[in-house]
Amino acid sequence: MPVESSQRQALRWQRAENALIAAGIVVAMIASGQPWWLLPAAFLVFDLSALGYLAGQRIGAVSYNLVHNYTAPAALVTGWAGLRLADIDAEWSVLLAACWGFHVALDRALGYGLKLGPFTHTHLGVIGKERGAETEHAGGEGPTRR
Repeated sequence: MPVESSQRQALRWQRAENALIAAGIVVAMIASGQPWWLLPAAFLVFDLSALGYLAGQRIGAVSYNLVHNYTAPAALVTGWAGLRLADIDAEWSVLLAACWGFHVALDRALGYGLKLGPFTHTHLGVIGKERGAETEHAGGEGPTRR
């Protein structure tokens, strides 16, 4: 199997995996009686991290990537579990983790990945209008990955 085909297949797996994570978060919110509507209501809050691009590509990519990964949601769930074991109510932290994780998962499912410098260049490929331009330059065989 050619390398490019293997990479595309791996990217499809990642996108499917993240779609299932997003769906799982929605189902968990509903099953636990939590306000599922918080997921779409808070969705764009996490994109405020893209404002770092106003200070340049490097700072923008770092600020965006700090928010658009699963580290903080995982830490929030871990902290919530530890506090719950100590009989301390911190439901807000698991709700924030759900909203945050949902955002990251849906972004990745839609093909928006971690930034590699320019906003349109991600670990899942090129997004936006540049993707179409790269497809044309590649002879119509699909976007080239960087």
